[in-house]
Amino acid sequence: MTKPAHTRPCRTAPATAAITQFLRRLAVGLGVFMGGLITGPVMAQDATQNAVAGPPSAIDFYRHPQMGQVRLSPTGRRLALALSAGERVALAVLDLEGGSPPKVVAHYSDADVRNFAWVGEDRLIYSLINLQRGSGDQDFAPGLFAVRADGSSQRALVNTRNDFVRVATNIRNRALEWNHILLHVPETEDADANEIIVGKMSFNNLGELTAVVPMRLNVDNVSLQSLGEGIPDHAARWLFNRRGQPRVVSTLSQQGKVSVFRRTADDQDWKLLATMPAQARSWIPEDIDESDGLYVSVPEGPAGTSVLKRFDFKTGKPATESLVSTPGFDFNGDLIHDRAGAVLGMRVTTDALATVWFDKRLAAWQAEADKALPGRINRIDCRRCRDNDPVLLINSWSDRHPGELFILRPTRTTARWDRIGALRKEIDPRHMATLDLHRVATRDGLEIPVWITLPTPVAADPAASASKSAPRPAVVLVHGGPWANSGAWHWRADAQFLASRGYVVIEPEFRGSTGFGARHFRAGFKQWGLAMQDDVADALKWAVEKGMVDPKRVCIAGASYGGYAALMGPIRYPDLYRCAVSWVGVSEPALMMQSSGWSDFSDEARRFSWPELVGDPVKDAALLADASALRQAKRLKIPVLMAYGALDRRVPLEQGERMRAALTDAGNAPEWVVYPEEGHGWLREANRVDFARRMETFLARHLK
Repeated sequence: MTKPAHTRPCRTAPATAAITQFLRRLAVGLGVFMGGLITGPVMAQDATQNAVAGPPSAIDFYRHPQMGQVRLSPTGRRLALALSAGERVALAVLDLEGGSPPKVVAHYSDADVRNFAWVGEDRLIYSLINLQRGSGDQDFAPGLFAVRADGSSQRALVNTRNDFVRVATNIRNRALEWNHILLHVPETEDADANEIIVGKMSFNNLGELTAVVPMRLNVDNVSLQSLGEGIPDHAARWLFNRRGQPRVVSTLSQQGKVSVFRRTADDQDWKLLATMPAQARSWIPEDIDESDGLYVSVPEGPAGTSVLKRFDFKTGKPATESLVSTPGFDFNGDLIHDRAGAVLGMRVTTDALATVWFDKRLAAWQAEADKALPGRINRIDCRRCRDNDPVLLINSWSDRHPGELFILRPTRTTARWDRIGALRKEIDPRHMATLDLHRVATRDGLEIPVWITLPTPVAADPAASASKSAPRPAVVLVHGGPWANSGAWHWRADAQFLASRGYVVIEPEFRGSTGFGARHFRAGFKQWGLAMQDDVADALKWAVEKGMVDPKRVCIAGASYGGYAALMGPIRYPDLYRCAVSWVGVSEPALMMQSSGWSDFSDEARRFSWPELVGDPVKDAALLADASALRQAKRLKIPVLMAYGALDRRVPLEQGERMRAALTDAGNAPEWVVYPEEGHGWLREANRVDFARRMETFLARHLK
């Protein structure tokens, strides 16, 4: 392992008392509410992070964080924050130069700020969501809104769909229809900057996305200038340079193929660079630099792990030389630019996020942050990076710490460090579990990454074992997708919650998971319920052999594909598991390929992707029958907890209802819950907490 070193009317003012109190505490902590900056200990804890008796409550793990997104303005003079205070998430701006008190600039009585970005130094744009409604009970057309940094000139740029936010009609004047999405914000420090790039989405008669056309939008008067002249058919995935000029676009998959086009500043036409199979691309566009050079990721070597290369337009192929290689992992990273477009460094995620700075001063400041905050990942965002008074925003986290934010002014002799606060104040890192990545050999010789979360004696029941290394009950937690992965080294709510109840948590990156090379990904083709399930079992057996886990007290759990694996695991391996927890889980893979107005899978996916990834419904009918948990429900003998969202369009409720009926007919009726307003996962805090408590009770009944 590469171990990390480290709408009712909208209201903008006055804010609720809860938000005002939060901002006042925040301002005092930064020393800016009354004036000059103060110096304090970097590692100060929130008052709530004292020793606690017993494990934290489920709500501490599953409530929305006190702070969400935090972004420095282009000059670094202001800090915008999404704050959870009271019952809603509001957008606030803090003047880091001490010129004015904090200001709530966007606050709604029936909506929450979702994402936001700076447009120049004096404007913010943001989208909305209603976190008090379920994930299926809103259309996730979040709209787009603009506001000045002082809270004035609020207006709607893009309307929400179905008016899920009943904002004042005066800010909806002239707003675009809901089918426009934010694509890019040109980088500038200009206080008068007023242009962004949005994309107009087009759909066919089945409601499937067919194209995204870029347009330049003036946020002052909501006027549009199309950038779509001559664009290729089905163009959708855009790369822009710093000035907001479209330079590279990839098409949506058509007949199982994807095309990539490029246009230069001197060329009016889009030129085809390549057409590739959607599931076996020879390269993928990643980024554009200040000279409009293209960076691409390319699979290489026996494992097919992708590396970063420049694209050679003369040869029409990626360059021979690799710029970044991350053995064992696909390239996953970003170039870090200054406002002029110069590349300052590279941020890359393998098993953990790491930053390589090309700029010597930033490298030294990174070293200072890592020394001050040891054992954490310390992500730096810089403004005025090459000036005399740079401003650095540091997001610091670990496997045990959900995250903490600091401002560092590295060239100052006093008041260099200021703590903003913790993202989740209720979580005490001292009581959290450790997370490590291991490499485990499967029965057929493939090596798979496996994450192990080990509860600490404080986090778990101290009476359960006198030794931290003694075998414990375990939960095998299988990620969804399955063409995804569990993520990098960081605090994970599900795993930490389970560990706080005394369980070892095993999260295998089984074959078919992405991020570990083409060979690992392709090894999962047509392996639902087969080798993919064997990998999950092999990860558990490895943990048992290492003495971490009591083999007689193991449950398997997961959502979506993970929910499928939780149902299929005890069918394939009846002696390994004592119980199963499946939420929004597939029970019959073949049903996913049937055309349905209720499913959100596209016709393209059903015709081309799914037959290759899972199995052809005609040619592979026998394989799909063997992969059906529904058809083998009689073999599932252990206790099962199942949960679904009534409005789920990814895995419709029918999948669960059929499995429930089959288990009941077999004499093994599952524990069952349906959340009426949810879709493919739980958005409402109350539902997340309710399900966590149900799972806690269920596991305790069968594993302790």
